[in-house]
Amino acid sequence: MADKSPSPRWRGEGRGEGQSEATSPATVPLVARGEAQTVRTALTAAAARLNTSDTPRLDAELLLAHALGITRERLLLTLADQFVPATFDALVERRARHEPVAYITGTRAFWTIDLHVAPGVLIPRPDSETLIEAGIDHFAGTPGPRSILDLGTGSGALLLAALDQWPAATGVGIDASPDALAIARANADRIAPGRARIVAGGWEGTGAAFDLILCNPPYIPADAQLMPDVSQHEPASALFAGADGLDDYRQIAPSLAVQIAPGGVACIEIGAEQRGAAGALFAARGLSVTCRADLAGRDRCLVVTP
Repeated sequence: MADKSPSPRWRGEGRGEGQSEATSPATVPLVARGEAQTVRTALTAAAARLNTSDTPRLDAELLLAHALGITRERLLLTLADQFVPATFDALVERRARHEPVAYITGTRAFWTIDLHVAPGVLIPRPDSETLIEAGIDHFAGTPGPRSILDLGTGSGALLLAALDQWPAATGVGIDASPDALAIARANADRIAPGRARIVAGGWEGTGAAFDLILCNPPYIPADAQLMPDVSQHEPASALFAGADGLDDYRQIAPSLAVQIAPGGVACIEIGAEQRGAAGALFAARGLSVTCRADLAGRDRCLVVTP
């Protein structure tokens, strides 16, 4: 993207998702034939193979842990006791061709939960956790929200993270994508059984008002140049929002006020340079708008109240 301080969605940053535009080198065995492939040599060779990734060693560790059927933490604690499965090289080659680690392993950690993800759904980024932090600040000193709405729920990441944060709450996740709805429902059944309802719909919501609204809409300008990890694999419908990246905010703003319950808040993700333009759309509807930065100090979350 054109953003000088780009969002993770533009560069594919965060937990092993980054990679440069460089073409992957020709496939070669990670360890020469006849050489004993210990776990440490396999990880070193895999990291070298993934030299276009921002996090080659982390990628290699996640892929080896996946091949072994254990967590990365377990792998690092038991390196001397592990072996290199025959499937590991193929996983590394998939990553070298820019396939995101989360799609290869089928999992993504977000806030305090582990989500199932797959092609057809946006991979949650760490910077989206800023929305949960904004909600925590808003409800500080109270029992917290009782009702939560996630507009454009995708994998269910924001809704299910919020339900994990506030165990007494229930919530609804809305999405227009059949692929996203299927994945979100499976995640909801596992992470928050009986507390989350996943339904088809749009930015207008359910017709009810909620204490906490979370929303991570598409916000990338149509002509932005994305990393191949993103452009070749993640759904365009979850990424692009017209020529200036604001089309979805224009649709959300008119119907947002009636969806926020008294004392409630809407936490809406933005690109790092969209604070003024996106915020103005909500302010024009009579809403109060502030902005919360992510951990890198970039504008990331509009905090919108009636």
